[in-house]
Amino acid sequence: MKFLVDRCAGRRLADWLRSEGHDVVETRQRGHDPGDLVVLKWAAAEGRVLITIDTDFGALIFKEGEAHCGVVRLPDVPPAQRIGITDDLLARHTPDLERGAIVTVRGGRIRVSQTA
Repeated sequence: MKFLVDRCAGRRLADWLRSEGHDVVETRQRGHDPGDLVVLKWAAAEGRVLITIDTDFGALIFKEGEAHCGVVRLPDVPPAQRIGITDDLLARHTPDLERGAIVTVRGGRIRVSQTA
């Protein structure tokens, strides 16, 4: 699977995804933070699922109708738990992500949303 890992989600998560055989690019590799809209456009243009802890991407997708190829949002997941939770998400929700789902983990609950 192809991922764009937002700088806020962490280098350890990106490194782990690579070790699992995924194609991973990190936003930090591209210099300064260009803002959420540009990051979302990068992910969509490259066919990558965006992984972030930032909740603003939901508004860009659901309210503004921005294109995307799937998003994993981990807004309140501590860094030490991100790899384990992402591993579980991929085991259970890869087909959803391949269909462009927005998967949000908050308060120990997983919500899977599809856009039109």
